[in-house]
Amino acid sequence: MTTPTSSPDKDPVAQAAAEWMIRHDRGLTAAEQDEFSLWLAADPHHPAAWAEHRWGWDELDRLAGLQTSVHAMPDPDLLAPKQARAGQRWAWPVLAAAAAVAVGIFILSKPVAPGTPAGGVPVVRSLALIEQREMPDGSVIELNRGAVITEHYTAGERRVRLERGEAHFKVAKDAARPFFVEAGGVAVRAVGTAFNVRLDPASVEVLVTEGKVSVAAPSAPGVEPVIPLMGMNERTVVSLAPAAPAPQVTVVPPAEIEARLAWQPRLLDFTDAPLAEIVAEFNRRNPVRLVLAAEALRTVRLSATFRSDNVEGFVRLMESDFGMKAEWRGGDEIVLTGTP
Repeated sequence: MTTPTSSPDKDPVAQAAAEWMIRHDRGLTAAEQDEFSLWLAADPHHPAAWAEHRWGWDELDRLAGLQTSVHAMPDPDLLAPKQARAGQRWAWPVLAAAAAVAVGIFILSKPVAPGTPAGGVPVVRSLALIEQREMPDGSVIELNRGAVITEHYTAGERRVRLERGEAHFKVAKDAARPFFVEAGGVAVRAVGTAFNVRLDPASVEVLVTEGKVSVAAPSAPGVEPVIPLMGMNERTVVSLAPAAPAPQVTVVPPAEIEARLAWQPRLLDFTDAPLAEIVAEFNRRNPVRLVLAAEALRTVRLSATFRSDNVEGFVRLMESDFGMKAEWRGGDEIVLTGTP
């Protein structure tokens, strides 16, 4: 199999990145995964082009989750979820332009500095969408807002370092190459499983949502460095303090797991729901709190589907379609005012 090619009137690097984006969307074979890694390493311009196209593809998924029933339905092929787009080999610039025209009510822009107006709403870093990153081996990593990772894959192992924040890892099975996540000196080892890791200033929390993992704690005199094998619905917190007591493994009820992982994005589907209910669901899942300033706004009813982490898109819809005004109070509260 060869690297995708393009017509001579287009940027070959951008065209190849767009083709790889389509391949990733429908799933890479083992041979394609190796080929993709070689393509990334072949030229310093390739990773940048890939990152740009991945951002754009995520923006299209964002549009699919922001479709609202208060308007005439746009062409479903332009807003279809990515599974439906997998077989369509359109050039990226054409696809992006068509989607922008079809939606019309949302202005797409890359993240801007805190406090900068964008479509009438200040955009701050905390409003960035949760990033979902597909790794060359097929593993999927979801990065909570502000999380940073670095990756190092070799022929013998897969290793990811969580530099900051929180991430959920769904690991593709590969018995020959174990998967390690390092955070604050704590190493979590898995082969094919799913787990959540949160790095705090004084500790590392590990929550297993599928399969089993082992956790190696920082070395300390008299403390066993390896925590007993953890299974599904189990949690441990490893202290980063010197000579800390050995961490304990506890079973977590399903309701608590759901609450701890509420930050993970999902589609929220509302049918003739009062605005108070929609706002409450956003507030449960996001660090930025929405406030309805007038009691009359609470009873405004709406049928729509939103991505749970897209607070910015929801606020823009309230401004553009319902005549509301958004006012920031501090860095973590948006007050919606207006007359329904």
